[in-house]
Amino acid sequence: MTDPEASASAAPPNQRPGLLTLGLIIAALYFGREVIVPLVLAVLLAFVLAPVVVMLRRAFVPHVLAVVLAVLLSAAAVLGLGLVMARQAGSLLGNLSTYAENLRSKLQGLHLAELMHEAQTAMQNLRDMLDGGGRYEAGVPAAPAAEAGAPPLEVIQSVAGSVLAPLATAAVVVIFAIFVLLYREDLRDRLIRLAGSRDLHRTTVALNDAARRLSRLFLAQVALNTGVGVTIGLALWVLGLPSPALWGILAGLMRFVPFLGTYIALAPMLLLAAAVDPGWGLALWVTGLFLAAELLMGQVVEPMVFGHSTGLSPVAVVIAATFWTFIWGPIGLLLAVPLTVCLVVLGRHVPSLDFLDVMLGDRPSLRPEESFYQNLLQGNLPRLLEQMRLQLRAQPSLIAYHDTVALPGLVLADQDWAREVLETEQLEEIRTRLGELLEQLPHEVAEVPLDPSTGLCLCTSARGRLDDISAAMAAQALQAEGLPASVIAEGVEPPPEMAAAARLCCIAVLEESSTAASLRYLARRWEKLLPEAQIAIGLWQAAPDSPVLAELRRESAGQTIVTSLSELAALWRALANQPPAHAVPAPDA
Repeated sequence: MTDPEASASAAPPNQRPGLLTLGLIIAALYFGREVIVPLVLAVLLAFVLAPVVVMLRRAFVPHVLAVVLAVLLSAAAVLGLGLVMARQAGSLLGNLSTYAENLRSKLQGLHLAELMHEAQTAMQNLRDMLDGGGRYEAGVPAAPAAEAGAPPLEVIQSVAGSVLAPLATAAVVVIFAIFVLLYREDLRDRLIRLAGSRDLHRTTVALNDAARRLSRLFLAQVALNTGVGVTIGLALWVLGLPSPALWGILAGLMRFVPFLGTYIALAPMLLLAAAVDPGWGLALWVTGLFLAAELLMGQVVEPMVFGHSTGLSPVAVVIAATFWTFIWGPIGLLLAVPLTVCLVVLGRHVPSLDFLDVMLGDRPSLRPEESFYQNLLQGNLPRLLEQMRLQLRAQPSLIAYHDTVALPGLVLADQDWAREVLETEQLEEIRTRLGELLEQLPHEVAEVPLDPSTGLCLCTSARGRLDDISAAMAAQALQAEGLPASVIAEGVEPPPEMAAAARLCCIAVLEESSTAASLRYLARRWEKLLPEAQIAIGLWQAAPDSPVLAELRRESAGQTIVTSLSELAALWRALANQPPAHAVPAPDA
């Protein structure tokens, strides 16, 4: 006989194939980075250059020539930046020893021995970064230790290897980018075939929209970071910092690195400013320049261009930067945000990849009504009030808030109660929290003065456990819109003065708590109590195919059926514009 426990332990869980596939993908990205990185760079370059190619095509430039021109111009720009950085670094290297002595004297005057040692180490690191590890004596470059005394052939091979490898990678990127741009439509069609040829229209629209959004995003990032680099370079030139073009280019490039890029670019400039200037004024000016530039870009320019974010959550940016740096090193850090944006866009358009949008995107993981219900379950009223304020700030209408958030959240609670998921104690706690929330709402919404002369809308409820809360929401929302409304409990006869003023009576009900027969009975009861009023049944958030809604509409006898507070408000406004059934004549003058 087979041991059941052994069989259970031997059977792989359902998640194991998915984890194995994920592990294989990560391993392929790590070990195949020599091939994959140029491909990724080519694809991202193609996204950036796609709008440029389109502009050239509109200028009647042939397709092949437009692609080649766009790629060659971008390659020339990158090569030009590299040459400028190399020349600026070379001019800076000859004076590094002098700058180091200035910094050493300045720190000795402050009696900061430990800080002086750290500064010397930092200056040596800066020198190594600029000359690739070469050693300098009295400002004159000397041959690296590894190359001193080495045979000429080995020196040539070492230099050729360090120079030819990046050039070969750049050439591969350029060639791949040309082919991607040339055969963009063919590659798109093949991706459509893989992603979903059964729904051709939806897949085509999704891919076109994703490609357009990514192209605009990457091109805008390149343009903005270029502008930042040029501005900072010019400002540093005015301030008198050596090699300003080098630091401007570095500042523009480091803005592609999330969170830490600006500070990585600032550190060597701050050190150099402290070493060049006899005082500390230049260092303070450089720090202020970077802070002002970052605040201006982060709080003004980028929100205007991109919206409030690139579509990524802050946690996702940190995780993506860590992951891609681990997989591909420094180039992965530069590509972290663009690659993650690509994944999020794919997740938003490809149903099978929607988990990427949930994990990495900045959109809420729960819908507003789900978050409303969840906070009610947890008793997190401060969070609920905060979300409510944000919703009302975006759309200052209590009717819209109740229709889109509060009532749908109430429906979720009613459905859980009908399915016997909620305990009685939990339901009572939810009722208490909802009562506290409704007490807070008048302080959050500017009420419009009521006009009693237009009559009154009575909001009552059916017999469900949450129907009375929905009736209170309805009356409160109408009052906030300047529409006279009041709440009366189910089974209670209205006072004579209230019955005389009532021109509309709304029976508020959540679908799970009542039947069509019980609602018709309540409607007939209120017709007898308020013979001059219009009776409406508010079947909140009922779906178009709701059986209760269908039966009420089929067998209604003079009652109006509404499914939202906006419909109820429209009905009440229409009735309020009509004269009362028994208008009181105006007294004689």
